[in-house]
Amino acid sequence: MARSPSFCGVILAAGESSRMGRDKALLPWRDSTFLGGAIDLLAPLTDMVIVVGGNNAPNLEPLVYAASAFLIVNREPERGQFSSLRLGLQEVMNHGRDAAIVALVDRPPARPDTVALLKDRFLERASEGIWAVVPRHGERNGHPVVVGREMINALLSAPPTVTARDVEHAHLQRIEYVSVDDPLVVWNVDTPEDYRRITSG
Repeated sequence: MARSPSFCGVILAAGESSRMGRDKALLPWRDSTFLGGAIDLLAPLTDMVIVVGGNNAPNLEPLVYAASAFLIVNREPERGQFSSLRLGLQEVMNHGRDAAIVALVDRPPARPDTVALLKDRFLERASEGIWAVVPRHGERNGHPVVVGREMINALLSAPPTVTARDVEHAHLQRIEYVSVDDPLVVWNVDTPEDYRRITSG
């Protein structure tokens, strides 16, 4: 990239949370919720924050709008997370931005210093041909991820039958994996037991 990119935050929050039994976006986390914490995390690092909801959109609206974020709705959330990702990234492009920090609402927000590190690394490496930066904790890759225009275009132009992982594997040479000392980047919360475990320390 010849110029410094402009960033959107994208939070994927359209899942049904069937294993949890309640909307993971609205799970209490510290002084907020998983979704509220994600918006608070991304807002200082981006120009705007876009939340992709699904059937739960009416329940998310008060929190999203109170935080001055934007809400778009995946009308077919049963198509899976990749469909929500593509909707969110298309909205990034529609708003004239060319990079995004993508977070998942099914885990507690990462530490602010972790996300700032990922953004800074992307800005350092984008001119060298890096399209995306992905955090790694231990042997696992996590979120949020930072993607530039080239990776956004690759994700948007991919066949709908593939997954984000397929696109990632097709462009491994364009991705930098950054080790971080933050287990929250890989801590999925899928069940009540997962949630009790993480809230108990």
